[in-house]
Amino acid sequence: MAFGKKGTIQLKTPEQIALMREAGLVVAHALQAVQNAVAVGVTTKELDAIAHAVIRDAGATPSFLGYHGYPAAICSSINEEVVHGIPSDRELLEGDIISIDCGAIVNGWHGDAALSVMVGAASAEVLKLSKVTEASLWAGLGQARAGNRLSDIGHAVEQCVRAQGDYGILEDYVGHGIGTSMHMQPPIPNYGDPGRGPVLKVGMVLAIEPMVTIGSPEVQVLIDGWTVVTADRSWASHWEHTVAITEDGPWVLTALDDVRL
Repeated sequence: MAFGKKGTIQLKTPEQIALMREAGLVVAHALQAVQNAVAVGVTTKELDAIAHAVIRDAGATPSFLGYHGYPAAICSSINEEVVHGIPSDRELLEGDIISIDCGAIVNGWHGDAALSVMVGAASAEVLKLSKVTEASLWAGLGQARAGNRLSDIGHAVEQCVRAQGDYGILEDYVGHGIGTSMHMQPPIPNYGDPGRGPVLKVGMVLAIEPMVTIGSPEVQVLIDGWTVVTADRSWASHWEHTVAITEDGPWVLTALDDVRL
């Protein structure tokens, strides 16, 4: 999501990062449950109910529900919808790609992640799009190290995408800091030159989220005020993880396994 992020960059203690790991695991389990439920004929509203139940059963709170009036626990964006699609009675079709974005709060601390899922047998073009976007996410996560500059993350994302083909990288929507609020300083573009911006420090926690299209990176917001679609209606993919910068390197807080890069 691209909302105003005020204030300075929040640094977390190891104990606070551990709480964010708890929130991250709730998100990871919710996304796993939703991914397992994706199938032809399933509605995005049904997927939302699954994620909501997992979050509530864990004693957590959905980050998205009620956020600036948003009406659901997940964002479910299909095909040309890049991000912020609202769950509805729309049924998934064979060959669709759906990005599922989810957030959860545990003891006041947020986790935020997203993945793209194929519905049935996807085309080779769409499958490659998703793999390229996911690979670019991991390239960015690997740069979340103390001593690097913020723009090193976006540069790594962009370089990974550009090496794989002529894709569009969204510029109007970016990653963000995260902690006691879902969207905090700093904004994290998915493109740019390296060696610029704030120096990354131990205790920073970032949500890195490349959004990549088969065609143009230009987007529009639909009349619902939320759903972001490509201007040329080309299909898109969206992947996201929350990562903590620790003394030992990046710790991916929203991965199911204990992933430290």
